[in-house]
Amino acid sequence: MSDPVLAMRNVSVAYGGLIKAVAGVDLSVRPGEIVGIIGESGSGKSTLAHSVLGLLPKAASIDGDRFMLAGNDMLAMDRNGLAALRGPAAAMIFQNPMTAFSPIHTLGRQLIDLLWRDRDQTAARKRERIVAALRDVGIPDPAGKLDAYPFQLSGGMLQRVAIAAALLMKPALLIADEPTTALDVTMETQILHLMRTLRDSAGVAILIISHHLGVIAEICDRVAVMYAGRIVEEGPVEAIFRDPRHPYTKALLACELALIPPGVRRLPVIAGDVPRPGGAGCDFAGRCGLVEDCCFSVSPPWAIASSDPSHHSRCHRSAS
Repeated sequence: MSDPVLAMRNVSVAYGGLIKAVAGVDLSVRPGEIVGIIGESGSGKSTLAHSVLGLLPKAASIDGDRFMLAGNDMLAMDRNGLAALRGPAAAMIFQNPMTAFSPIHTLGRQLIDLLWRDRDQTAARKRERIVAALRDVGIPDPAGKLDAYPFQLSGGMLQRVAIAAALLMKPALLIADEPTTALDVTMETQILHLMRTLRDSAGVAILIISHHLGVIAEICDRVAVMYAGRIVEEGPVEAIFRDPRHPYTKALLACELALIPPGVRRLPVIAGDVPRPGGAGCDFAGRCGLVEDCCFSVSPPWAIASSDPSHHSRCHRSAS
């Protein structure tokens, strides 16, 4: 089995040295694998993604036992070193394609600027690469689109351009932050098919962050569930959706509209708020319907949760 493109062990991100937005995360993504991260807003998903890209603000500090990206030690990198890794090691598709590009420059101008590192290539050669990348993601008349401005394309087409822009860097890891939020159902299906094709044809490792559980179930090989800065459950996508073991994962799935039985008059919710990470005991104890006395004082272990040894959960009940 090939080495992971991304390997994190006990990685934490704190702001001002006090507030931990990410607390002790273990995560890996291998070449040709699609891993999904799900969780409520404020659970630390985007902070985790930004740490991989070296995009954390100056007020943030990061530490851990191991944090490797494409063979590079992220914990030993300065800001210049992190900037050099953006593109070749990891690239990101942001949530809103309408804000991913400058509105005052053509798409061709902006895509050529992404290739500034390739100083040995002529402008004509860069243009050929860009046209080929746009064609690969299904853009009609790719050469003609170079003279277009972002507002002249639909959201779906612009998201395809954003994917092409990321792939121009030939990244080892592609991070997609809510890549289908701004798209209609038809275009969402096309984007998901495109990402599967990239995984299968180019062996790109992909990390997807999404609130949309249907997207995660459709495309991912493994899923990590984040809550209050921690991963509380991880496993193969089928195990997470068919046999969830952590109460928070069960609550998330119960709130998914597509899984709510017909005739339900009141939609389910997860009562309460996400607590500040780093408290004693289980972070979900104050919102859990299965809470026990030990949950408030003893941190639950990271343990195998089912007959599948790759399925883990951070819950006292799962470990018992």
